[in-house]
Amino acid sequence: MHFELLHRDKKSQARAGKLQTDHGEIETPIFMPVGTAGTVKGVNQLEIENEINAQIILGNTYHLFLRPGTEVLEAAGGLHKFINYNRPILTDSGGYQVYSLSGSRKITEEGVKFQSHIDGSYHFFTPERAIDIQRVIGADIIMAFDECTPYPCDYQYAKRSMKMTHRWLDRCFKQMNSTKSKYGYEQALFPIVQGSVYKDLRQESAKYIADQDSLGNAIGGLSVGEPDDDLYSMTETVCEILPIEKPRYLMGVGTPTNLLECIALGIDMFDCVMPTRNARHGLLFTSEGTINIKNKKWEKDFSPIDPNGTSSVDHFYSKAYLRHLIKTKENLGIQIASIHNLAFYLALVKEARVRIIDGTFTDWKNTMFKKLGQRL
Repeated sequence: MHFELLHRDKKSQARAGKLQTDHGEIETPIFMPVGTAGTVKGVNQLEIENEINAQIILGNTYHLFLRPGTEVLEAAGGLHKFINYNRPILTDSGGYQVYSLSGSRKITEEGVKFQSHIDGSYHFFTPERAIDIQRVIGADIIMAFDECTPYPCDYQYAKRSMKMTHRWLDRCFKQMNSTKSKYGYEQALFPIVQGSVYKDLRQESAKYIADQDSLGNAIGGLSVGEPDDDLYSMTETVCEILPIEKPRYLMGVGTPTNLLECIALGIDMFDCVMPTRNARHGLLFTSEGTINIKNKKWEKDFSPIDPNGTSSVDHFYSKAYLRHLIKTKENLGIQIASIHNLAFYLALVKEARVRIIDGTFTDWKNTMFKKLGQRL
C-alpha cells in the first residue's frame, strides 16, 4: 500500500492525496460507506460501484465473525469474493462493538469476553485473534484492536484504557508480522489513537501511534456523544502530531458539516452509518440542507429529490413519490433514500478534493457549512 500526498490547502490543513491498494486506487479525502455484515444496507454492490461510485467500503470484524463466520469467508476466498466487490475494503477490528456491548462484555488485559447479540453465546477476542480474523476476512486495511472509551469518561479510566490500547497495539503488530495475507495481496494495519477528550492523553497517544511508522493511522473514541467543539479540538490536536505523509482516518464521523470541518483539520478518510441509518427514517442530506421527507410539506412536491444531486435517483424520482414510499414503508423508499444520501456524501468529499486542488476550499467550505446545517 502506498499513499501519495498530492496537494495541501494554503488556508487550512486540508489535503488531497492518493492511496494505492492491491484492489485499486482511493482518492482522498474519501468517505467509506459502512457495509457492516458484508452489505451496505439497502444498496447492492452494482449500485455501490456504479451509482454511488464508492472507492472503498467498510466491514465489521465482530459482525462478520458471528455471521457468516470465518469458515464461510475463508472457503469463499475472503470478503471481496464472498460479496463480489472488487474495490478496496477496510475492516474495523470490533473494538467499537465491544464498547457498544457495555452490558454484556468483560474487558481484561488479555482481551474482551463478550456475549453475542444474536444468540447470547460467549466469545473471547484478543488482539491476536482480532488480527487473525481480519486476515481471514481479507480486507485491504485492517484496524488494531482497541478499547473505545465512552463519553463522558473519567480521566484516570481514559488513561488506563489508552495505555492498554497501546499494549494491545504492540501485540497486534507482533501478530501481524508473524502471519501473512491468505489471499495473495497486501493488508495494511492501522493503529488507533485514543485518549477520550483529554488533550494530554491524545497527544501522548498520537506520539505513540506515530512512532509505529505504520502505513496509515486512525483516530478513534470520538463521535461517541461529545460536543462538536471537542471533536474538532481533539482532531486538531492529533493531526498536529500524526505524520503528514501518512493517511489519517477519523473513525465513525459524521455529519456533512463534521466531514468538512475535519477535512480542514487534515483528515483523509471517514466512515459513518449516518447516511444509511438516516435514510431508513426518511432523513435526507441535500445540497441545500437536511430534509425530513416524511413531513407533509413534501406531499405534493413533485420536484426532483435533489436538483443538484449526482445520482440518477435524485432526478428520476420526486420528493412526493419518495415521501409516499417512506410513509408506506416500501423497501424501494429505503433503497432510493440510501442511494441518495451515500451519493451525496461521496459527491461532497469529491468536491472538497477538487476545491483543495484548485485553491478554493476554505471559501467553499464556509459557504457549504451554512447551507448544510439548515433544516428545509
